[in-house]
Amino acid sequence: MHFEYEFAVVGNLKAPLDIGAGPFGVRRYYEVAGGSIEGKRIKGKVLTGGGDWLLVGGDGFARLDVRVQFLTEDGAAIYAYYPGLLELNQKVGQALASGGQTDYGDQYFRVTPRFETGDQRYAWLNQTLFAAEGRVGAGMVEYRVYRF
Repeated sequence: MHFEYEFAVVGNLKAPLDIGAGPFGVRRYYEVAGGSIEGKRIKGKVLTGGGDWLLVGGDGFARLDVRVQFLTEDGAAIYAYYPGLLELNQKVGQALASGGQTDYGDQYFRVTPRFETGDQRYAWLNQTLFAAEGRVGAGMVEYRVYRF
């Protein structure tokens, strides 16, 4: 199997809303406050109003449940959904506490984005599978997205 780099996504996040401990772990909601998507075939912004309904488990991992919308520079609206896993290790804790950011590879952080759009210029997003690696910082996440 071959992976090909496609684009980068940066998401700016508001402070989390702590929903609290439930039967499956601790739930936190992170509202998306903007961001960007940029690659050779796509460029635009992350719209406000999306979010991550993060579930922190007792195993040191957080399970992502993200839904966001993009608006490309040429006016296409794109919906994205992605589940994923984030290892909550010491480097993640240090970056969040210090206002810094991790690097790719400092933690296990993987997502599998799915995209939907009615704009035929971006129909390839509907017909392609993707995987991404991520990194975190204070008030932000960043992904390198690959197609396969």
